[in-house]
Amino acid sequence: MRPSPLKVALSYRDVEEMMMERGLTIDHTTINCWVQRYAPERNKRCRPHLKLSNDSWRIDETYVKIKGRWMYLYLAVDSVGNI
Repeated sequence: MRPSPLKVALSYRDVEEMMMERGLTIDHTTINCWVQRYAPERNKRCRPHLKLSNDSWRIDETYVKIKGRWMYLYLAVDSVGNI
């Protein structure tokens, strides 16, 4: 079974290597600059759309086949029933 991409921590050097595999030459310091520049804006835009939840969560995970490809399916529910 493959590890879920949500469970793998990536460093900027890992992202740099992934970009090189795809034919893009980007230095890890450039990626860091992009994160510093665009993360606050992304946070500002996303924050109003996030639902309020509490700190108590139950998570269910399963592995399903969709169009012949195995994928993870997650469901997280907080203590008041918000999905």
